[in-house]
This record gives sequence, structure tokens and C-alpha cells, in this order.
Amino acid sequence: MTAFPLAQSRLAALRARMEATGTDLVALGPSSHMAWLSGVHPHGDERPVMLLISRDYAGFLMPSLNSASARQSTDLPFHMWRDDEGPNAALREVLHACNATRPGLSVVLDETMRTDFALLLLDQLDTPARRFTEDTVGALRACKDAAEFDAIKAAHLLNDQAVQAAFDALREGMTERDLVQFIQDFYGAHGATLEFCSVCFGPSGAFPHHTPGATRLERDMPVLLDTGCRLNGYPSDMTRCGYFGTPDATCTEVFAVVDQAVRAALAAARPGALARDVDKAARDVIAAAGYGDRFLHRTGHGLGIDIHEPPYITATSETPLCEGNVFSIEPGIYLEGRFGLRLEEIVILRPEGAEVFSDMPRDLLVRPVPG
Repeated sequence: MTAFPLAQSRLAALRARMEATGTDLVALGPSSHMAWLSGVHPHGDERPVMLLISRDYAGFLMPSLNSASARQSTDLPFHMWRDDEGPNAALREVLHACNATRPGLSVVLDETMRTDFALLLLDQLDTPARRFTEDTVGALRACKDAAEFDAIKAAHLLNDQAVQAAFDALREGMTERDLVQFIQDFYGAHGATLEFCSVCFGPSGAFPHHTPGATRLERDMPVLLDTGCRLNGYPSDMTRCGYFGTPDATCTEVFAVVDQAVRAALAAARPGALARDVDKAARDVIAAAGYGDRFLHRTGHGLGIDIHEPPYITATSETPLCEGNVFSIEPGIYLEGRFGLRLEEIVILRPEGAEVFSDMPRDLLVRPVPG
């Protein structure tokens, strides 16, 4: 009996996908693909590390320096190599064990693997037909299981607390960086780490990928907070908007449009829908309100071990959504020189539609100015 049953079940699922897609060999580098499949998170440097999987064998090309720590996470065989001998002989050994020496193999490469690792492998193969992981490991990762749901949910419940605490902590004169530090400290005090944090005061919110800086919070200023933590290996991601003072009519109007766009996309997100249909549902609401050219990005991205992974909710994506997909719905309107408002939910697709991870309302969080 293996000590790592989750890895064994995922390996079995991958082999079923390999059979269905005519894949002879899957090659994963030290990446989230490898971590998801095997539980191994090897140190990433220039030393080649790969997990090679065939229909009847799976083993690691493993630098001897990494072997002791990696062995704690897997019982799959290691084909080790030392710095003084190089990886080529060990790579030939694991390829032979995979029966991957014949010409014309159908090979799936980890698209996040270092190029030199990929070329090292391809140079050992005879006229391989190669592609990336979309219909094998990627397809499996896109449908989250119950354990992944629980981990993602826990991260989002903690994120709810952090975001509420951050809005409660708003003080006139504080900088965007001050609030980032407050949020990072909150995560740390609750056993999580900062995955990312974008704090946008006033005009900073008009830039969807704003880097927090020295901008100070002033009276009657909108606040956009997009932040996420990592807890037990999985991240959270959420955007909420507030106002420090009394919101003006334009801010209130734009906020209502963005919230309506979120609701429309949530309603469109069902198993069998195309990703572009969800994007269109949000985009049509914003366009109808006259802000179509102010919605500057896609509606969403998948989330799992990685903060961004398939499926991507774009205007051109023909990807059919399926039960277990986890992704963001995050439309926004950006008025340069004034403010930007975005609202984001991470959802999982259930048979009846989208279930939101966060328990925090999307209301505009109005904070009166003290005094």
C-alpha cells in the first residue's frame, strides 16, 4: 500500500487521459503540475529535474542534492545524478524504464518547464510528436476535487477576514504600502502568507495592475483592494471596493454597473457554457451602460495551486466550462485620472451553476471620515 494515495489516484487519472489522447510520455518539470500530480516541490535551479510518466512507469530524473527532501513526498523511483557526472545517463535510464526509446512518441511537455530541460529531453528522443499539457494534466487540474475545494474555501474565508480588517483600518494619510503591510501582517498572524496585494487609492484604481506606492489616502477617495493569501498550499483572490468619505454620484453609478456585470456573469456560468459566454454576459452589461471601452481586461482566470491557471474567461475562448472548474469573475470600469472599480469573486462550478467561495458581501464599503 502506497503512503501517498492521492498521488496514486491522480497518476491513475492521468494514465486514463493518456490512453484517451494517445499520449505515450508526459514530462513534467519542477512546477505546479509536478506538485499537483506527485506532491513533490523540488528546489528549482539549473539542475534538471523531471517527472516522466508512461502508461506503465513513472519515475523522477533527480539531482542527488535534492533526493533526501523530495523522498519525503513520494515513493516513486528516483533516477539520480551527481554534479560530477551530469544528467544524461540518468535521463537515458528513466526513458528506457518508460519504454520511451522508439521513434515517433507522442510526448506531452510541461509548458512551464525551463527550455534547457525540455531540449535536454527532446534531444534524447527520436522524432517525437510534442504538445503541451492542456488535454492531460491541465485538463485534470482544471476540475477540482473535494480536498482542493476545502483548501481554497479556507483560504478565502481567511481572506474575507483580512479584507474586512483592512477596510476597518483605513486612516487619513496612510499610504497604499501601509495598507499592504497591514494585510501581510494579518495573513502572517493567521498562518498564511501574502500571495499578492494591490491597494489602489483614488486615481490609482484606474490602472488594473497598479503597484501600491506612496499615494496617501485622502477624504472622499475611492479605495480598490485586490488581495490574496496562500494557506495550506492554495491561494485566495478577491477584489472589493470602498469609499473613504461620502461617495459621489458617478462612483455610486459605476459601482452598481460593475456589480450588475458580476451578477450577469454568475448567472451565465454553468457547466457546458463556453468561457466566452461568461465574458460576454459581463461585458454586455458594462457596454449597455456606456462604459464598454473602459472595461480593459478579460472577465476571469482559473485558480488552483496557481493563482492564474486555466480556464481563462475571455471574449475569444471556446473552452467549454465543466463541473469542478474554479475561476474568477472580475469585471471592472476604469476612469483614468479619477478612479477604477472592480469586483471579483472566485467561483466553483456545480451542476446547478456557480458557487462563490467568499462569504463577504460585495457592497460598497463606505468608511466615514473621523471627526
